[in-house]
Amino acid sequence: MLVVKPSGAQSWQLRIQVNGKRRDFGLGSASDVSLADARQKAEELRRQYRSGLDPVAIKRAAKAEAEGIPTFEAAARQVHGEHKAGWRNSKHAAQWLSTLEEYAFPNIGQKPVNEIDGPEIRDLLAEIWLSKPETARRVRQRIGTVLDWAHAKGYRTAEAPMRSVSRGLPRQPKRDNHFTALPYEGLPALMAELEATVSLGRLALRFAILTACRSGEVRGATWAEIDPKQRIWTVPAARMKAGKEHLVPLSDAALEILSLAEAFRGRTRDSFVFPGKPGKPLSDMTLTKVLRDIGHAQITVHGFRSSFRDWAAEQTSTPGDVVEAALAHAIRNKVEAAYRRTNYLEKRRVLMDAWSKYLTPRWLK
Repeated sequence: MLVVKPSGAQSWQLRIQVNGKRRDFGLGSASDVSLADARQKAEELRRQYRSGLDPVAIKRAAKAEAEGIPTFEAAARQVHGEHKAGWRNSKHAAQWLSTLEEYAFPNIGQKPVNEIDGPEIRDLLAEIWLSKPETARRVRQRIGTVLDWAHAKGYRTAEAPMRSVSRGLPRQPKRDNHFTALPYEGLPALMAELEATVSLGRLALRFAILTACRSGEVRGATWAEIDPKQRIWTVPAARMKAGKEHLVPLSDAALEILSLAEAFRGRTRDSFVFPGKPGKPLSDMTLTKVLRDIGHAQITVHGFRSSFRDWAAEQTSTPGDVVEAALAHAIRNKVEAAYRRTNYLEKRRVLMDAWSKYLTPRWLK
């Protein structure tokens, strides 16, 4: 269009709608730019939008880059690089960035960090807030981390507006975060089912139940961590959720499973006790598939730790501290944690032997 101002000055302008928002672009003064040139400029802008590019965003990003202000994507990758060395879990480090790549970068990735405000953060979160609540909360937290980092670096004049973003989102329905567990009364029968056929997946699941350890700790177990003479499995701090080395006493039943796993090792010579592909541990889905194959698809592997906790509370007189130590739970009281020196190893050995005999009655003989 030709815009004529009250002063009589004339200029060419393109008005275009993008994602429901009006954008006006000046194409130059009518005295300097011919109609044909104005139409050519307008068509170039339309072509950019049709190809998915936002000329305004590109122009702003270029200006911000010249001023040393990074885009959200560049800032996020820098934050990830600075923080990942402090994360024990490599899976978390990978997921931290991948969630932003999938849900944040397509919307705000190319915007300078100083131009990102609450409404656009709210809008991108709203798309997954109810359908993927846990993922959405993580994306919200990670966006906030990036923008707070930008504020600390002087790229933003204010911290991330995450409080107002949260208030602008609907309430998420409450969910029971407990893992579905099989009542401990049903575990002896389940163990008998698992013993009917020998496979690495079944052996790993039996070992996880007998030791009350997490799936990742069991699947990542290596032969170098096993001391059959001392009947101890030492899980290094790097693979523990609490970041502290965990000693697991091994019952006769657990040692038998290791003996069966040794037969598989004779063929693969793998360093993992329960290898999947060469040089890699079994996947988490392998244990889930074992449960599915024997008709327990509704049960989670992690839930067996709850079964153990219930059994210990109802069928033994073992002190709660000993049971918590067997589960490698961190001590919440920081003062108590600072002064506690024992890991209750011998008491846990008695407890795990009793658990083994409950699960596999033939060891009572």
